[in-house]
Amino acid sequence: MLATVLLSYLAPPPHIDEVRLKKLLVKLSEFGRDAEGGVSRLGFSEEDRAARAWVMEKMKEAGLRVWVDPAANIHGLRAGTDPSLPVILFGSHIDTVPHGGNFDGNVGSMGALEVMLSLQDRKVVTRHPLEMIVWSDEEGVHYDKGVFGSRAVTRGPYPGELELRDAEGVSLADWIRRYGLDPGRIGDARLDPGKIVAYLELHIEQGAILFRGGIQIGVVEGIVGVDLFRVTVEGFANHAGTTPMGERRDALAAAARLVQAVREEVMARPGSQVGNVGWMQVMPGAPNVVPGLVRMPIEIRALDREVLDELIARIRRRAAVIAADAGVAVSIERQASDEPALADARLRDLIETTAREAGFTTLRLPSGAGHDAQSLERIGVPIGMIFVPSREGISHSPREWSEWENCARGAEVLYRVITALDQN
Repeated sequence: MLATVLLSYLAPPPHIDEVRLKKLLVKLSEFGRDAEGGVSRLGFSEEDRAARAWVMEKMKEAGLRVWVDPAANIHGLRAGTDPSLPVILFGSHIDTVPHGGNFDGNVGSMGALEVMLSLQDRKVVTRHPLEMIVWSDEEGVHYDKGVFGSRAVTRGPYPGELELRDAEGVSLADWIRRYGLDPGRIGDARLDPGKIVAYLELHIEQGAILFRGGIQIGVVEGIVGVDLFRVTVEGFANHAGTTPMGERRDALAAAARLVQAVREEVMARPGSQVGNVGWMQVMPGAPNVVPGLVRMPIEIRALDREVLDELIARIRRRAAVIAADAGVAVSIERQASDEPALADARLRDLIETTAREAGFTTLRLPSGAGHDAQSLERIGVPIGMIFVPSREGISHSPREWSEWENCARGAEVLYRVITALDQN
C-alpha cells in the first residue's frame, strides 16, 4: 500500500481530462438508452447511426481529418511532421449488445478521442501521424457475425455475409447503403499492415480479476483462441414407461455426462482456459419418451493453440468412453475456430512500464473475450491492449460499470504509450 501511495505521489501529472472523458461517455450512453439504465445500440441500427454522427462531430472538434471507409469504420487522422512514417493506430467500438452496458467498447473509443483532444489542448507535435478508429459492428449481434469492421479491413467479409438478412428482411449490404456507403467497394477498405506502427486498444476487462485484486491497469498478454464444436449424441427413442432403465440408450443421460466431462477436462490442468456448453436440443422432447437425440455445442477458449488441441483430444476420448458405456453414438465436429492473438512483447513491456511510471499498479492477464485487436494481429500488425477494472466483472449488462477514475487511468496510459511510441 505504501509503495502504491509513493508511486502516485512521485508520478508526473496526468494529461487526460477525467471530467471531459466522463462527459463524453455519459453523452454517448444516451444513444439507445433503455429502461434498465443500460443501452441497446446494435451495429447497423438507427441508434448506432445517430451515435456515429455525434462521434464524428466530436472527432472534427479535436482537429482530426474524419472519413468513413466502405466497411463503415470511422477514421480520424492527426498529421505528424513526417508524412512518410507509418501511423500509430488506436481505438475500439461503440456498438453494444441488446440491453448492454455503457463501457464495453465505449471506454476505448472515447478514451481515444480524449487522447486526441488532450494532444490538441497541449499543442503536441508528433513525428508519426496518429489515427483513431471506431470499428463498425464489433459485437455482431444484428447479423450474428462479430468484429465485422476490423475483419473487413484485414481479411474481408465472410462469403455471403453481405447478403445476410435480418428479421425485417434487410440485408447487411442494404444497411451499409443506409450509412451512405457502397458495399461493392468494401475491398477498398483493406488496411496495409506495412503502414501501421502498431494498434492499441483500451478496453474494460469484462472480468473480475483486476477488480478483485485491486489492480488499476491490466496488461493484456493476448486474446484467447476460440474453438467451437457441434456435438450430436444419438441414442434410441423409446417408451419411458416400458423400457427398463438398464436397457435404455438415453441420449440425454449420455450428453449430461459429456457436459460434466468438458468441465472436468478444462479444470484438470492449470491455466486460464475455459469451456462451455451453452444449450441443448433434446428430441423428441416428451416426458414419456426416452430421449433419442441430443444436439449441443462445445466451446473452448485458451491463449495457447496446443492447449486447445489437447483439451478437445481429451474430451473426444471421454466421449468415446461415454458412448460405449451408454450404447449411443457421439460425433464432435469442428464448426468454427479463431486462433489466439498474442500481444506484441515489446508493447506489453511498454504498457506495463508506462503504467507503473504513471503511478498505477499493473497485472498481466489474457483476454477471455474477443476484440477488434485480434483482426489486426492476423495480418501482422503488432497489437497492445490496456484493460481497466470492471466492477464485479459484470459486462454485457445494464449493471456494467467501471469507475470514472479507472477509465481516465486507462486513457492516461494510452496517451503515454502513444507518445512514447512516437519518440522511439
